[in-house]
Amino acid sequence: MLRGFYTAASGMISQQRHQEALANNIANANTPGYKADQATLRAFPEMLMHEMGGKNIPTQNNVKFPIRNPIGSLNTGVYVDEMVPNYMQGDIRDTGISTDLALVNGNMPDETGSIFFTVQNAAGEERYTRNGNFTVDGQGYLVSNQGYYVLDQAGNPIQTDGMEFHVTDNGVIQLDGGQNIPLGIAYTENANDLEKEGNDLFAGEAGAVPEGATFTVQQGFLEGSNVDAMQSMTEMMEAYRMFETNQRVLKAYDESMDKAVNDVGRIG
Repeated sequence: MLRGFYTAASGMISQQRHQEALANNIANANTPGYKADQATLRAFPEMLMHEMGGKNIPTQNNVKFPIRNPIGSLNTGVYVDEMVPNYMQGDIRDTGISTDLALVNGNMPDETGSIFFTVQNAAGEERYTRNGNFTVDGQGYLVSNQGYYVLDQAGNPIQTDGMEFHVTDNGVIQLDGGQNIPLGIAYTENANDLEKEGNDLFAGEAGAVPEGATFTVQQGFLEGSNVDAMQSMTEMMEAYRMFETNQRVLKAYDESMDKAVNDVGRIG
């Protein structure tokens, strides 16, 4: 009986976390470069149930042999194993703003490979992002919309001295004074190894773009979120129904326990 409580409760908790992830996706449906989270559910290890007993053998000494017949497996619940970002390319939209940059994927040598802009977070550490909604701060540095420095290929902040600059298709910033600064475009063989942080940042290991990998940087464009709002709403309704189902199961167990304690166990 108590095992049923835990199984139904684990189903409610996992569906609640699933709903929270979907709600966060919908809230970021208009965030440039946002990658939707996908909740992966996994069952707890199953238990193999056996019938334990003994069988008397009609012999002179009345020997008793143990019996261990398998009954079947019992699932003990489900949990959210992890949140896996979906790195599919978002829609590219024209903004007409010179500091907006969009990374457009080309051919990647690895099926799970991906490219990112490199920025410096508040702690001075390198992070990666697909959000190219950049601007120029009061000191003339190219920064993200959270104020993080956008880095060049050498890992240094990019000084543009204003918003008048041109970015080539291969990611080189051309300034009016004739200076060319390559953007810090990072590549990872497996984007799933990156850890998602707040403010559209990813942490992990990434390096230079290898030979064979192709991409395009489009100035005056932004990559949109890859959240499918309609699909996310549908999944939210499904998760809510599953939550309600587990809730009803939990209520049925509670009513059965109440009857067993107050009615069956009562001495007339």
